[in-house]
Amino acid sequence: MWHDSIVEEVRCNRQVYAARFHHDIKMICRAAREQQKTSGHKVVSLSPRVVTTAMRTDSTNK
Repeated sequence: MWHDSIVEEVRCNRQVYAARFHHDIKMICRAAREQQKTSGHKVVSLSPRVVTTAMRTDSTNK
């Protein structure tokens, strides 16, 4: 089987990080938000985009 050491390292780091929070996604997200607040970087929140789908009634525009 093919082995990529970089992918393995990333997956290992992900497991170690998740274990710090007992693999609880809510705790991981809370920690990420706290890190955002204390990082000093500008955090941008975008409003959700509105997705519209129009029913095509004209059969000539394919």
